[in-house]
Amino acid sequence: MKLKEIAHIRTGDKGNSCNICVIPYDESDYDYIKNTLTASRVAEYYKEICLGTVTRYEVESIHAFNFVLTNSLGGGVTRSLCQDRHGKSLGMALAELNI
Repeated sequence: MKLKEIAHIRTGDKGNSCNICVIPYDESDYDYIKNTLTASRVAEYYKEICLGTVTRYEVESIHAFNFVLTNSLGGGVTRSLCQDRHGKSLGMALAELNI
């Protein structure tokens, strides 16, 4: 199944970093996502785009995860010549990940 089938995605651009928040529709899927969607798996998924680190923050109180991808926006949204190098595009791409 694809990640988008059990979770929704919120994103943000912070300079040259991208935040991707993954929130399961059902709290019971939190542990499955926790075990499946690791920082290293996300880093591998974005290896051609993310030239920095991927850090996963677990927000157990709201059953969510926040991934921070540093050096992933081609210098920043206002500096990059890539039209699709925005947090929203990267978040939509992660939603398509088979888990």
